[in-house]
Amino acid sequence: MKNKIILSATALVVLILSLPAQAEMKKMTLMLDWFVNPNHGPVVIAQQRGYFKEQGLDVDIQEPSDPSMPPKLVAAGKVDLAISYQPNLIMDVAAGLPLIRSATLIATPLNTLTVLDNNKINRLSDLKGKKIGISIAGNEEAIIGTMLKTDGVNFEDVQIINVGWALSTSLASGKVDATWGGFRNFETNQLELEGIKAKAFFPEEHGVPAYDELIFVANANSYDKAAIQAFNKALQQATIYIVNHPQESWKEFAAYAPDTLNNELNRLAWNATLTRFALRPSAIDLKRYNDYAAFMYSQKIISSLPKAQDYIPTFQ
Repeated sequence: MKNKIILSATALVVLILSLPAQAEMKKMTLMLDWFVNPNHGPVVIAQQRGYFKEQGLDVDIQEPSDPSMPPKLVAAGKVDLAISYQPNLIMDVAAGLPLIRSATLIATPLNTLTVLDNNKINRLSDLKGKKIGISIAGNEEAIIGTMLKTDGVNFEDVQIINVGWALSTSLASGKVDATWGGFRNFETNQLELEGIKAKAFFPEEHGVPAYDELIFVANANSYDKAAIQAFNKALQQATIYIVNHPQESWKEFAAYAPDTLNNELNRLAWNATLTRFALRPSAIDLKRYNDYAAFMYSQKIISSLPKAQDYIPTFQ
């Protein structure tokens, strides 16, 4: 009986000692840019493998009902972090939203100008007089126009058609001759699964400055530096694990939501995305941001020119 009392007392002490550690967990809300997909690999793996918890973070990963809202919710103080895009962040900062870049997720552009691989469009000049499908109207003149100009074609020489989210089907059916806005790690794989070969022209190879496709943004006035540093450390640990164990990490990623993630398209996209994750999420390249901002300013996408050092603090 005495031993049982001692054992119970010991268990109680262990329980009491564990309570402060649980209370110290920092809650963070992260809103993705879209539904969970392979682009979010490091975030999911950090959650699945407990890397966030090891850093004292309790991260609530949310999917947006409206993809345009995550940065606005961060600016309004409704969520702590959101995934956005480098060009969008520059536009938001230029428009006066209180946002900062806290880390990088995908360190290369993903958008492409995609055509069928049928020897009809072999170079950008072959698009003269052709139809290009887009999903969202906005800055296509600046990007597509810059790309076409590198091969002697004016933006006015092509016809832009808004096809909504039907980029792949519009290209496959011949409704358009090319599409802009599809991700290089998804669209070509999706078409390949349907038995259709496609090829892509990359903006960073045709006059458009390179940029970070996916980044994390936080509120400029209320961000928690220590929490972001912890988040970035977990993110880096997850990325290293993915690079070292691509197939094992794929299985753990797919297990996060097997009904929607465990399919052939996502598996192909996973393999196509591995080399694009930022190995050092906290690392910054101010010139890269300033160069792209200067490009956007020259194309009249933004009316003021923000300086990278003003919205990219150091978290290393």
